[in-house]
Amino acid sequence: MRLSVLSSLLLLVLLFSLLQTPTFAVKKSYIVYLGGHNHGLEPTSVDLDHVINSHYELLASLVGSTDTAKEKIFYSYTRNINGFAAILDEEEAAQIANHPNVVSVFLNKGRKLHTTRSWDFLRLEKEGVILSGSLWKKSRFGEDTIIGNLDTGVWPESKSFSDEGMGPIPSRWQGSCQDDTADGVRCNRKLIGARYFNKGYEAFLGGKLNDTFKTARDHEGHGSHTLSTAGGNFVPGASVFGYGNGTAKGGSPKARVAAYKVCWPPINGSECFDADIMAAFDAAISDGVDVLSVSLGGETAEFFEDGLSIGAFHAVKKGISVVLSAGNSGPTPGSVSNVSPWMFTIGASTLDREFTSYVELGNKKHLKGASLASATLSSRSSYPLISADKVKAANTSAADAILCLPGTLDPKMVKGKILVCLRGINARTDKGKQALLAGAVGMILANDKNSGNEVIADPHLLPATHINFTDGATVFAYVNSTKNPTAYITPVKTELNTKPAPFMASFSSRGPNLIEPSILKPDITAPGVSIIAAFTESVGPTEEISDKRRIPFTSQSGTSMSCPHVSGIVGLLKSLHPDWSPAAIKSAIMTSARTRDNTEQPMLDSSNKKATPFAYGAGHVRPNRAMDPGLVYDLTVDDYLNFLCARGYNQSMIRLFSDKPYTCPKSFSLAHFNYPSISVPQLSGSTTVSRKVKNVGSPGTYNARVRSPAGVRVSVNPSKLKFEKIGEEKKFEVTFKTRTNGQLAGYVFGQLIWSDGQHYVRSPLVVKH
Repeated sequence: MRLSVLSSLLLLVLLFSLLQTPTFAVKKSYIVYLGGHNHGLEPTSVDLDHVINSHYELLASLVGSTDTAKEKIFYSYTRNINGFAAILDEEEAAQIANHPNVVSVFLNKGRKLHTTRSWDFLRLEKEGVILSGSLWKKSRFGEDTIIGNLDTGVWPESKSFSDEGMGPIPSRWQGSCQDDTADGVRCNRKLIGARYFNKGYEAFLGGKLNDTFKTARDHEGHGSHTLSTAGGNFVPGASVFGYGNGTAKGGSPKARVAAYKVCWPPINGSECFDADIMAAFDAAISDGVDVLSVSLGGETAEFFEDGLSIGAFHAVKKGISVVLSAGNSGPTPGSVSNVSPWMFTIGASTLDREFTSYVELGNKKHLKGASLASATLSSRSSYPLISADKVKAANTSAADAILCLPGTLDPKMVKGKILVCLRGINARTDKGKQALLAGAVGMILANDKNSGNEVIADPHLLPATHINFTDGATVFAYVNSTKNPTAYITPVKTELNTKPAPFMASFSSRGPNLIEPSILKPDITAPGVSIIAAFTESVGPTEEISDKRRIPFTSQSGTSMSCPHVSGIVGLLKSLHPDWSPAAIKSAIMTSARTRDNTEQPMLDSSNKKATPFAYGAGHVRPNRAMDPGLVYDLTVDDYLNFLCARGYNQSMIRLFSDKPYTCPKSFSLAHFNYPSISVPQLSGSTTVSRKVKNVGSPGTYNARVRSPAGVRVSVNPSKLKFEKIGEEKKFEVTFKTRTNGQLAGYVFGQLIWSDGQHYVRSPLVVKH
């Protein structure tokens, strides 16, 4: 027995020593690039052997023998690329790099196919490799969290909803799958629920719906895209026409998902009706979802005159987190929707990935644009260039023609040219369709002033690229400066690690909150521009009838895309911290956010100016920081009821939805509502607000640090909070005083940070003079 143990120990020591790398000769795999070959299209075996032998000889000249070279080389590139891959130490690599026949020597870096990129950008992985300390790993990828999605349904055949590797459906799930329809949806252990709600739509339509409308199947693509972004499974090799190639995955890849179809073909601009939305909320709460992702909204209304607000309130009461999109009506101030304090409202910002397609003008200027067009120009030469206002059809205004609205273009003047259209009114891809129908060979889509520097990669039907406002002005100036303007649109190329990122999307709806200014909205921002995720195969990527292309993944942009990013992150936190309330999870995500981009400068707005909390709320989401926020601003159902009392809801009304006897407090100010951000809608002299933080981390002492808004003096009392155990709560007050005698008009911004040296619990400060 002792001999056996000793042998085992010796074996372990031997294995350990073999795994160690000597410090004096670190060996790594390198690629030695030698250029190309000149042995013709069909090299013979003799030609190939000659190349291999030349590689051996080259390396042997440095390492001493051909046999040693053969041991080191594990690849010879012999047909088109001339070079080889070999195990070398640093000195050998440096020596061979100096050889006159060697073009370059570089490390054989470990690479993976890139994902939809957003999760890499959010630091849950790095170049496709899951990081060991990330929220993904620690939460087991959101395992068995149930995410529901109110949207246009689901395309069940998408690989994003494959149940490969999934265990039994959680026993708490009480939902159903409506597969007994003419266009049924088959569920599995991943897609565990699919239901449709259309009676509100039918009522608005004023007539009976046929069987086409009796299905949870997604014929538009929006629902499949958002649901897969929140909780889609791992799908290698996902791309849009080969661009953005990588492994698609949702925020909670191992979560279970359920689709609640509440949106249908638009009627008078509306497609998701409150009656259906509330029915879906009611069902989802009973079904047993943990998170509801809702990428829809409309004009703001009083909290309980809004089906979304009502549904969300009842879901949050049951401990369900409800995440909603902020809206796509930006950059207009006060355009944000879904503004109730129990809602988690998400703005949209960019990634560090771009799908670039350049405009090469006849005057040699090159302008960077964005596109996912599958078509390219047939010739590398330049094409005639013309502005759409100069090719207007009869009885059409130049103002309509420049927007490339349907019926505004004269095909006789457009045919064979690259057409310049201005952004606005109609869909970006519709402009491309109109250009194509009029005979254009390509389209340049130029931003209007409000859209600023935000460009979006769309799957256009013709060669096209989208350029910013400044570059658009350059194009229009060139067109007007010469009799024969020309241009060329380059093929699309995927570019990563672009800077600066993120910056705010111009379409993302902005604060202030017009219903209740003391609640800052949006709450946070997340990736929402050119997001690749699952799609329906019922329509083409432009959703135009004329688009016969069918692809399993597509790119879309909007706060609809940023919302499910946060829904997926909420799912991860639900798995990791099942005892946290929806408010605690929201607080963790908000107070751990950042307001700087990847150049360490303040985040920019689409206008290239510094963005404010009215654009990004508390900042850009950082999932890994949210799993250990240190402190949280928690809220209970009673806190929301107190809020409603302060808002003027009487006790009789509140009793109807409180589910228990409840008495409004005699004195409760909105200034004391425990929200993670602090907004003072009208400062006159001095105002004090109170907050309460709960320790969810290790014991420690937190000190307050303030960056005061311009013209305001801010003090915190107490300025030091000592926590001795998890769950302990401490109160503090923040006093705002005007610094100047005269009134400063408008909003100013600052921040409050509580820190113990390891955690940084940051709240935005918003003050209106």
